[in-house]
Amino acid sequence: MSRARAFLGMSHSPLLGLNPVAAEVSAGLSAAFDAVKAAVAAWRPDRVVLIGPDHYNGFFNELMPPYCIGTQASAVGDYGTLAGALNVDGAAAEALAAHLMDHGFDAAVSRCMQVDHGFAQALEVLWGSLVTPPVIPIFMNAVAQPGVLRVARCIELGRAIGAYLDTLPGRTLLIGSGGLSHEPPVPTLAHPDAAVRERITVRSTPTPAERDAKTRRVMATGCALAAGDPSVKPLAPDWDARWMRALQSGDLESLAALSEDSITREAGLSAHESKSWLIARAAVSDADAARCVLQYYRAIPELIAGFGILMLQP
Repeated sequence: MSRARAFLGMSHSPLLGLNPVAAEVSAGLSAAFDAVKAAVAAWRPDRVVLIGPDHYNGFFNELMPPYCIGTQASAVGDYGTLAGALNVDGAAAEALAAHLMDHGFDAAVSRCMQVDHGFAQALEVLWGSLVTPPVIPIFMNAVAQPGVLRVARCIELGRAIGAYLDTLPGRTLLIGSGGLSHEPPVPTLAHPDAAVRERITVRSTPTPAERDAKTRRVMATGCALAAGDPSVKPLAPDWDARWMRALQSGDLESLAALSEDSITREAGLSAHESKSWLIARAAVSDADAARCVLQYYRAIPELIAGFGILMLQP
Protein backbone atom coordinates (compact mmCIF):
# COMPACT_ATOMS: atom_id res chain seq x y z
CA MET A 1 0.00 0.00 0.00
CA SER A 2 1.32 3.45 -0.88
CA ARG A 3 2.00 6.13 1.70
CA ALA A 4 0.61 9.65 1.55
CA ARG A 5 -0.05 12.49 3.96
CA ALA A 6 -2.27 15.55 4.04
CA PHE A 7 -2.22 18.57 6.33
CA LEU A 8 -5.19 20.32 7.90
CA GLY A 9 -4.83 23.35 10.12
CA MET A 10 -8.09 24.32 11.74
CA SER A 11 -9.02 26.86 14.39
CA HIS A 12 -11.48 25.97 17.10
CA SER A 13 -13.57 28.07 19.44
CA PRO A 14 -15.49 27.13 22.58
CA LEU A 15 -18.04 29.78 21.58
CA LEU A 16 -18.99 28.13 18.30
CA GLY A 17 -22.76 27.90 18.35
CA LEU A 18 -22.98 29.82 21.64
CA ASN A 19 -22.29 33.45 20.78
CA PRO A 20 -24.33 34.80 17.86
CA VAL A 21 -22.49 36.11 14.81
CA ALA A 22 -23.69 38.02 11.75
CA ALA A 23 -25.59 35.96 9.19
CA GLU A 24 -22.89 36.54 6.57
CA VAL A 25 -20.16 35.33 8.93
CA SER A 26 -22.18 32.30 9.97
CA ALA A 27 -22.89 31.37 6.36
CA GLY A 28 -19.24 31.70 5.36
CA LEU A 29 -18.03 29.61 8.29
CA SER A 30 -20.66 26.93 7.66
CA ALA A 31 -19.64 26.78 3.98
CA ALA A 32 -16.00 26.40 4.99
CA PHE A 33 -16.89 23.58 7.38
CA ASP A 34 -18.90 21.84 4.66
CA ALA A 35 -16.01 22.21 2.23
CA VAL A 36 -13.37 20.84 4.58
CA LYS A 37 -15.61 17.95 5.61
CA ALA A 38 -16.11 17.06 1.94
CA ALA A 39 -12.38 17.39 1.20
CA VAL A 40 -11.44 15.07 4.07
CA ALA A 41 -14.10 12.54 3.07
CA ALA A 42 -12.83 12.59 -0.51
CA TRP A 43 -9.23 12.07 0.63
CA ARG A 44 -10.26 9.04 2.74
CA PRO A 45 -7.58 8.98 5.45
CA ASP A 46 -6.69 5.63 6.97
CA ARG A 47 -5.61 7.32 10.18
CA VAL A 48 -5.53 10.75 11.82
CA VAL A 49 -2.76 12.34 13.87
CA LEU A 50 -4.55 15.03 15.86
CA ILE A 51 -2.48 17.67 17.65
CA GLY A 52 -4.32 20.02 19.96
CA PRO A 53 -4.16 21.95 23.23
CA ASP A 54 -6.02 21.68 26.50
CA HIS A 55 -7.71 24.41 28.52
CA TYR A 56 -7.20 23.05 32.05
CA ASN A 57 -9.60 20.15 31.57
CA GLY A 58 -7.10 17.32 31.24
CA PHE A 59 -3.67 18.79 31.99
CA PHE A 60 -2.78 20.94 34.99
CA ASN A 61 0.23 22.78 36.34
CA GLU A 62 0.88 20.09 38.95
CA LEU A 63 2.50 18.20 36.05
CA MET A 64 2.46 19.92 32.68
CA PRO A 65 4.40 18.20 29.87
CA PRO A 66 5.34 20.20 26.78
CA TYR A 67 3.50 17.52 24.77
CA CYS A 68 1.98 14.12 25.46
CA ILE A 69 0.87 11.18 23.32
CA GLY A 70 -2.32 9.39 24.30
CA THR A 71 -2.71 5.63 23.95
CA GLN A 72 -6.32 6.09 25.10
CA ALA A 73 -8.29 9.33 25.21
CA SER A 74 -11.74 10.59 26.10
CA ALA A 75 -13.37 13.97 25.54
CA VAL A 76 -14.92 15.76 28.53
CA GLY A 77 -17.71 17.46 26.57
CA ASP A 78 -17.09 21.09 27.50
CA TYR A 79 -18.95 23.98 25.80
CA GLY A 80 -21.49 21.60 24.32
CA THR A 81 -18.95 19.55 22.36
CA LEU A 82 -19.15 15.78 22.19
CA ALA A 83 -18.13 13.68 25.18
CA GLY A 84 -16.85 10.13 25.05
CA ALA A 85 -13.98 7.93 23.95
CA LEU A 86 -11.87 8.78 20.93
CA ASN A 87 -11.09 5.98 18.48
CA VAL A 88 -7.42 5.83 19.44
CA ASP A 89 -4.95 3.49 17.76
CA GLY A 90 -3.12 2.65 20.98
CA ALA A 91 -0.48 0.48 19.37
CA ALA A 92 0.47 3.15 16.83
CA ALA A 93 0.49 5.83 19.54
CA GLU A 94 2.86 3.78 21.68
CA ALA A 95 5.05 3.03 18.68
CA LEU A 96 5.24 6.76 17.89
CA ALA A 97 6.33 7.48 21.46
CA ALA A 98 9.02 4.80 21.21
CA HIS A 99 10.21 6.22 17.87
CA LEU A 100 10.51 9.70 19.36
CA MET A 101 12.39 8.38 22.40
CA ASP A 102 14.80 6.61 20.05
CA HIS A 103 15.41 9.82 18.10
CA GLY A 104 16.19 12.43 20.71
CA PHE A 105 12.72 13.42 21.94
CA ASP A 106 11.49 12.88 25.49
CA ALA A 107 7.84 11.96 24.97
CA ALA A 108 5.28 11.88 27.75
CA VAL A 109 2.65 9.17 27.37
CA SER A 110 -0.87 9.12 28.82
CA ARG A 111 -2.76 5.84 29.14
CA CYS A 112 -6.02 7.69 29.89
CA MET A 113 -5.76 11.15 28.33
CA GLN A 114 -8.59 13.61 28.87
CA VAL A 115 -9.15 16.11 26.07
CA ASP A 116 -11.63 18.91 25.57
CA HIS A 117 -13.08 20.98 22.73
CA GLY A 118 -9.55 21.50 21.41
CA PHE A 119 -9.74 17.93 20.08
CA ALA A 120 -13.44 17.09 19.97
CA GLN A 121 -14.56 20.07 17.90
CA ALA A 122 -12.38 19.20 14.91
CA LEU A 123 -13.59 15.59 14.93
CA GLU A 124 -17.20 16.72 15.26
CA VAL A 125 -16.89 19.12 12.33
CA LEU A 126 -15.21 16.54 10.09
CA TRP A 127 -17.08 13.35 11.00
CA GLY A 128 -20.12 14.51 12.94
CA SER A 129 -19.21 12.25 15.85
CA LEU A 130 -16.28 10.66 17.64
CA VAL A 131 -16.63 7.63 15.36
CA THR A 132 -13.67 8.41 13.14
CA PRO A 133 -10.72 6.71 11.49
CA PRO A 134 -8.11 5.57 14.04
CA VAL A 135 -6.59 8.56 15.83
CA ILE A 136 -3.21 9.24 17.42
CA PRO A 137 -3.90 12.15 19.82
CA ILE A 138 -1.03 14.45 20.76
CA PHE A 139 -1.61 17.08 23.43
CA MET A 140 0.49 20.22 23.10
CA ASN A 141 0.90 22.62 26.02
CA ALA A 142 -0.02 26.11 24.82
CA VAL A 143 -0.87 27.89 28.07
CA ALA A 144 1.68 27.15 30.77
CA GLN A 145 5.12 28.69 30.33
CA PRO A 146 7.96 27.88 30.51
CA GLY A 147 7.01 24.42 29.22
CA VAL A 148 5.52 25.58 25.90
CA LEU A 149 7.42 24.22 22.90
CA ARG A 150 9.42 26.85 21.05
CA VAL A 151 8.80 27.29 17.35
CA ALA A 152 12.03 25.66 16.20
CA ARG A 153 11.37 22.62 18.39
CA CYS A 154 7.86 22.32 16.96
CA ILE A 155 9.39 22.01 13.50
CA GLU A 156 11.85 19.36 14.70
CA LEU A 157 9.09 17.42 16.47
CA GLY A 158 6.86 17.51 13.42
CA ARG A 159 9.63 16.19 11.21
CA ALA A 160 10.31 13.38 13.68
CA ILE A 161 6.61 12.46 13.65
CA GLY A 162 6.79 12.44 9.86
CA ALA A 163 9.73 10.04 9.98
CA TYR A 164 7.66 7.65 12.09
CA LEU A 165 4.78 7.90 9.63
CA ASP A 166 7.21 6.84 6.89
CA THR A 167 7.07 3.38 8.48
CA LEU A 168 3.28 3.11 8.16
CA PRO A 169 1.31 2.26 5.03
CA GLY A 170 -1.76 4.16 3.90
CA ARG A 171 -3.01 7.72 4.06
CA THR A 172 -2.48 9.88 7.15
CA LEU A 173 -4.28 13.16 7.83
CA LEU A 174 -2.35 15.41 10.20
CA ILE A 175 -4.61 17.91 11.94
CA GLY A 176 -3.41 20.89 13.93
CA SER A 177 -6.33 22.16 16.02
CA GLY A 178 -6.05 25.61 17.57
CA GLY A 179 -5.15 29.24 17.07
CA LEU A 180 -4.83 31.53 15.38
CA SER A 181 -4.64 34.93 17.14
CA HIS A 182 -6.75 35.06 20.27
CA GLU A 183 -6.64 35.73 23.98
CA PRO A 184 -9.63 34.24 25.81
CA PRO A 185 -9.81 34.49 29.61
CA VAL A 186 -7.60 31.48 30.35
CA PRO A 187 -5.97 32.14 33.73
CA THR A 188 -2.24 31.86 34.40
CA LEU A 189 -0.23 31.36 37.55
CA ALA A 190 0.21 35.12 37.68
CA HIS A 191 -3.49 35.46 38.57
CA PRO A 192 -3.94 37.38 41.85
CA ASP A 193 -6.60 35.00 43.20
CA ALA A 194 -5.05 32.04 45.04
CA ALA A 195 -8.17 29.94 44.41
CA VAL A 196 -7.79 30.43 40.64
CA ARG A 197 -4.11 29.49 40.81
CA GLU A 198 -5.07 26.38 42.76
CA ARG A 199 -7.75 25.45 40.20
CA ILE A 200 -5.28 25.46 37.30
CA THR A 201 -2.62 23.65 39.30
CA VAL A 202 -4.36 20.74 41.00
CA ARG A 203 -6.28 18.25 38.85
CA SER A 204 -9.99 18.45 39.51
CA THR A 205 -13.33 17.98 37.77
CA PRO A 206 -15.45 21.15 37.73
CA THR A 207 -18.97 21.05 39.04
CA PRO A 208 -21.80 21.81 36.60
CA ALA A 209 -22.12 25.25 38.22
CA GLU A 210 -18.39 25.93 37.80
CA ARG A 211 -18.48 24.80 34.17
CA ASP A 212 -21.51 27.01 33.50
CA ALA A 213 -19.83 30.02 35.11
CA LYS A 214 -16.73 29.48 32.97
CA THR A 215 -18.85 29.25 29.83
CA ARG A 216 -20.69 32.47 30.66
CA ARG A 217 -17.41 34.25 31.41
CA VAL A 218 -15.90 33.28 28.05
CA MET A 219 -19.12 34.19 26.21
CA ALA A 220 -19.06 37.62 27.84
CA THR A 221 -15.46 38.15 26.75
CA GLY A 222 -16.40 37.37 23.14
CA CYS A 223 -19.29 39.85 23.28
CA ALA A 224 -16.99 42.48 24.78
CA LEU A 225 -14.40 41.96 22.05
CA ALA A 226 -17.07 42.26 19.37
CA ALA A 227 -18.25 45.49 20.97
CA GLY A 228 -14.73 46.95 20.82
CA ASP A 229 -13.97 46.80 24.53
CA PRO A 230 -10.35 48.04 24.78
CA SER A 231 -9.71 45.82 27.82
CA VAL A 232 -9.88 42.71 25.60
CA LYS A 233 -6.88 42.07 23.34
CA PRO A 234 -7.94 42.42 19.69
CA LEU A 235 -7.38 39.77 17.06
CA ALA A 236 -4.38 40.08 14.73
CA PRO A 237 -5.33 39.28 11.11
CA ASP A 238 -1.93 40.35 9.77
CA TRP A 239 -0.15 37.94 12.11
CA ASP A 240 -2.60 35.20 11.16
CA ALA A 241 -2.01 35.80 7.45
CA ARG A 242 1.76 35.63 7.92
CA TRP A 243 1.44 32.34 9.81
CA MET A 244 -0.88 30.74 7.26
CA ARG A 245 1.25 31.96 4.35
CA ALA A 246 4.41 30.38 5.80
CA LEU A 247 2.68 27.05 6.34
CA GLN A 248 1.14 27.00 2.89
CA SER A 249 4.43 27.82 1.18
CA GLY A 250 6.44 25.44 3.35
CA ASP A 251 8.72 28.25 4.52
CA LEU A 252 8.61 27.03 8.11
CA GLU A 253 12.07 28.30 8.93
CA SER A 254 10.82 31.87 8.51
CA LEU A 255 8.82 31.33 11.71
CA ALA A 256 11.70 29.87 13.71
CA ALA A 257 12.97 33.27 14.80
CA LEU A 258 9.68 34.17 16.50
CA SER A 259 10.13 34.57 20.23
CA GLU A 260 7.59 33.47 22.81
CA ASP A 261 7.12 37.07 23.90
CA SER A 262 6.49 38.29 20.35
CA ILE A 263 3.80 35.66 19.75
CA THR A 264 2.02 36.63 22.97
CA ARG A 265 2.44 40.36 22.38
CA GLU A 266 1.32 40.39 18.75
CA ALA A 267 -1.28 37.62 18.65
CA GLY A 268 -2.35 36.86 22.22
CA LEU A 269 -1.62 34.46 25.06
CA SER A 270 -3.45 31.59 23.37
CA ALA A 271 -1.94 32.16 19.93
CA HIS A 272 0.63 29.56 20.96
CA GLU A 273 -2.09 27.03 20.02
CA SER A 274 -1.13 27.84 16.43
CA LYS A 275 1.98 25.73 16.99
CA SER A 276 -0.29 22.68 16.63
CA TRP A 277 -0.54 23.65 12.95
CA LEU A 278 3.23 23.98 12.72
CA ILE A 279 3.91 20.51 14.18
CA ALA A 280 1.36 18.95 11.83
CA ARG A 281 2.69 20.83 8.80
CA ALA A 282 6.30 19.90 9.56
CA ALA A 283 5.27 16.22 9.51
CA VAL A 284 4.10 16.58 5.90
CA SER A 285 6.60 16.86 3.05
CA ASP A 286 6.30 19.68 0.55
CA ALA A 287 5.39 17.10 -2.09
CA ASP A 288 2.54 15.83 0.09
CA ALA A 289 1.46 19.43 0.68
CA ALA A 290 1.75 20.49 -2.95
CA ARG A 291 -1.90 21.37 -3.49
CA CYS A 292 -3.98 23.77 -1.43
CA VAL A 293 -7.52 22.41 -1.60
CA LEU A 294 -9.02 24.82 0.94
CA GLN A 295 -8.11 28.11 2.54
CA TYR A 296 -10.48 30.10 4.72
CA TYR A 297 -9.89 32.97 7.12
CA ARG A 298 -12.12 35.33 9.04
CA ALA A 299 -11.41 37.33 12.18
CA ILE A 300 -14.49 36.59 14.31
CA PRO A 301 -14.37 38.56 17.56
CA GLU A 302 -17.60 37.00 18.87
CA LEU A 303 -15.74 33.67 18.85
CA ILE A 304 -12.51 35.25 20.18
CA ALA A 305 -10.75 33.78 17.17
CA GLY A 306 -8.78 34.63 14.14
CA PHE A 307 -10.51 31.64 12.57
CA GLY A 308 -8.55 29.84 9.88
CA ILE A 309 -8.77 26.60 7.93
CA LEU A 310 -5.98 25.42 5.62
CA MET A 311 -5.84 22.03 3.90
CA LEU A 312 -2.91 20.86 1.81
CA GLN A 313 -2.59 17.49 0.11
CA PRO A 314 -0.66 15.73 -2.69
